[in-house]
Amino acid sequence: MYFQFGPQKIVEAIAVLIRASDSCDHPHMGCLRLLKLLYIADRESLRETGSPIVGTKPVAMKDGPLHSDAYDIVKGSRWDAETWAVFLHKAGNEVFIVKNPGVLNLSRYEIDKLTETVDRYRDKNEWDLVNITHEFQEWKNNQPEAGGPKAKPIPMEDIIDAVGLTYMKTEILRDIEETRKLNAVFGMPS
Repeated sequence: MYFQFGPQKIVEAIAVLIRASDSCDHPHMGCLRLLKLLYIADRESLRETGSPIVGTKPVAMKDGPLHSDAYDIVKGSRWDAETWAVFLHKAGNEVFIVKNPGVLNLSRYEIDKLTETVDRYRDKNEWDLVNITHEFQEWKNNQPEAGGPKAKPIPMEDIIDAVGLTYMKTEILRDIEETRKLNAVFGMPS
């Protein structure tokens, strides 16, 4: 069970991360770095507020945890990839902002958390971030085995426990279920 806030929010969060890290005319960020920073910020938001920023299905991969929907948007492999290509473009290993998607779906806290995460890890390269996320207990519990599937789902319960919110697990899971039901009413995926 996972929160599902929709792809527009993911695209907005990605754009905030890229803009916070790059002040050039064509803002961009390496794909792996982007996915790691998004995962870290999302995880910290869960720990600090009881709710993640993007809340999509996290998976454990060889290079650490990431959000599968964010990865699919960046790769352009979602069924609605053309919609998001208006805002983001991947060239090689870099993700560029083509058009500003705005921040209508992000709270002030979420924008600040994303920006603060970029600032905190500014001096770390993508492989440093991989090593940092390899220390996360939820990745250790679910890391893919050699020769097995490339990605293994990370249960939300594992992340809740890893960030020290076991005492709130019932409430967080109830919030996830309520978000899923609300999304169904508005025709969003769950």
